[in-house]
Amino acid sequence: MPGASRSRGRYRWLKWVAGAALVALLIAEGVYLWPRLHDSWLVLTEIHWGWLAACVFAQAVSLSGYGRLQKQLLHAGGVDVGQRTSVAVVYASTAMAVTLPAGQVFSTAFTYRETRRWGANPVVASWQLAMSGVIAGIGLALIGLGGAMLVGQSVSPVMLGLSLAALIGLVVAIRYVSAHPHAIEVAARWVLGHVNRFRSRPVGTGMATVRETLAQLESVQLGTRDGVLSAGWAAVHRVGDIACLGFACWAVGADPRLSGVLIAFAAGKAVATIPLAPGGLVFVDATLIATLTTAASIGASQAVAAAFVYRCVSFILVAIVGWIVFAFLFKGHQHEDLEFDVEMERREQREQIEHREQP
Repeated sequence: MPGASRSRGRYRWLKWVAGAALVALLIAEGVYLWPRLHDSWLVLTEIHWGWLAACVFAQAVSLSGYGRLQKQLLHAGGVDVGQRTSVAVVYASTAMAVTLPAGQVFSTAFTYRETRRWGANPVVASWQLAMSGVIAGIGLALIGLGGAMLVGQSVSPVMLGLSLAALIGLVVAIRYVSAHPHAIEVAARWVLGHVNRFRSRPVGTGMATVRETLAQLESVQLGTRDGVLSAGWAAVHRVGDIACLGFACWAVGADPRLSGVLIAFAAGKAVATIPLAPGGLVFVDATLIATLTTAASIGASQAVAAAFVYRCVSFILVAIVGWIVFAFLFKGHQHEDLEFDVEMERREQREQIEHREQP
């Protein structure tokens, strides 16, 4: 298709920009940390290689757990995908998220597109992305509360109750919506009726789209088993990442307090969500160093070295592996995007027509 070829040629420069951005980020990370590493050089030269290997292994377990979470949520939506394929998407999307400007946008779009390739309809694909983010956010909040409790600080019972209630309420709401789509249709009809009357439109405007969305949503059946397994794999993802940070501390000879590691981890992840720099460059590093020094009660030189090791594994190593995975497994998909979008649009139109023609 000549049009597709021109489109690919027009955006070919984006690959070079992405590569240059990755190299620039890695250099910037080294430049930022080098003055501090100078004081921590002796600590790094005496690094414990066994703990470093454990650090890498823990990060691999963490990403594998996230792949399992993605796989389990898709299974609840009637889509089955292999673990290796799911983890490959996790690595590639993580590399985009931590290295590209506005990387989270590219990462989300990439995961959505690959999920659609696996056979997920738009609702299931979006639902999986949203649920993964919500579960991760609630888990991070609980980790922060756990760290505060371990360090002896008073934790508001209201905050703890709200976090647990949010998690339980989320599961209950999803199960109710999946099991009672007609109740949602009644509520949507009532809301649309008032909105359409306010906008001077026919009362039934928009209901066809609501019915099509609910028809797709009916394929999501988050049962007790899927819910428990999803929560379990989300815990594996977070615990593995926390263990990676703890092992990084032990690798440089530090003996951190568990409460401090939890607080440093939660603070670092929270700062990483601020869209100021890809991967939270500089901001996450400074946060980790500060919280490890204060909350984990380890020396400044050890905190700098531990943060460096953790970021090398969780940021730089994961980014390198992720882009390699992308180059070998997903690069060819980008050349098929236009044809894929056209085919998916035609398929969805056929499904909508068939659904409307059903009595």
